[in-house]
Amino acid sequence: MSSAVAFAYHDVGARCLQVLLDQRIDVRLVVTHRDDPAERIWFASVEQLARARGLEVLLDPPADELGRRVRAAAPDFIFSFYYRRMLPPAILARAARGAYNMHGSLLPRHRGRAPVNWAVLLGDTETGATLHEMVDKPDAGRIVDQQAVPIGPDDTALDVFRRVTDAAEAVLRRSLPRLLDGTAQLRAQDLGRGSYHGGRRPEDGRIDWSRSAAEIHNLVRAVAPPYPGAFTEERGRRRRVLRTRLEPARRARGGPPGPYREGGAWFADCGDGRVLALLEVDPPA
Repeated sequence: MSSAVAFAYHDVGARCLQVLLDQRIDVRLVVTHRDDPAERIWFASVEQLARARGLEVLLDPPADELGRRVRAAAPDFIFSFYYRRMLPPAILARAARGAYNMHGSLLPRHRGRAPVNWAVLLGDTETGATLHEMVDKPDAGRIVDQQAVPIGPDDTALDVFRRVTDAAEAVLRRSLPRLLDGTAQLRAQDLGRGSYHGGRRPEDGRIDWSRSAAEIHNLVRAVAPPYPGAFTEERGRRRRVLRTRLEPARRARGGPPGPYREGGAWFADCGDGRVLALLEVDPPA
C-alpha cells in the first residue's frame, strides 16, 4: 500500500482527500488550516473529514514541527490540494515518489493565487484543474493531467469553482492509478505561454466606471458572493453590486460614467459608452 501526506483545505481539499481514501492510500498525516473567524466559511472542512476517518491532523503547524512530523511519516507521496501555503523544498524532498499539487486552472495559464477568480475577471471562456509536480517555483512543475471546464458569459466565480472542483476530483481519480504504478507520463510546462497572479483583497472589488462594461461585468462576476463583492461609492455610502447584465440595446446618457436609477431599476453608464443593468445591489435602495 502506498503512503501519503496530504496538505489540503477547502472543497477541492476535501474532495481530493476522499479520493485518496477511496483508493486505499495510507494517508499518514493531513495538514490543514484553522478556519479564519474573519472569513466566511462556505466550503467543506478537511479537518472534519480527516478526523471522522481517524487520520492524524495538523493545524497550521510551525515549520520545525511540520518538518519533524512529515519526516516521521516517511511518505511515498506528498499531495497539496488547495493548501494555502507554498511547501518548502525540504518538505517536498521527503516524498520518496514525488510531490504533486492540484491547481485550479489550465496551467500554465493563471499560475499563482485565486486562479478561478482571475479567469473570470479576465473574461476567459474556459479554465480547469491541473495536477502537476511541485517544484521550487510556484505552479511550475511538470503536468500529470488536466481537465477543462467552460465559463459562461454570466457565470460567477462560485459557479466556475464548483465545476473546477468536479474536474479536480476527476483528474485525481484518473491520474492516481498511473502515479501509483509508475506509468504516468509527465509533460513540461511552457511558462512563457502562461500567466502568474498574486492574491486578491476585498478592496480590489472597487468598481472603476471609466472601464468598459465588459470589464466591470467580469469584475462583478469574479468577486460575487461568497467572495467579498464588487462595490461603488454613492453619496459617501458604499454599495455592493452583486449581479449585472450587459445591455446592448441601451446607449449611455452622455454624462460622466456611473450608476443611476430609472423606472425603479438600476443601470450604469460605462467608460466605453455601453450600459450595464445592475440586477442586484446591496443594500437595496
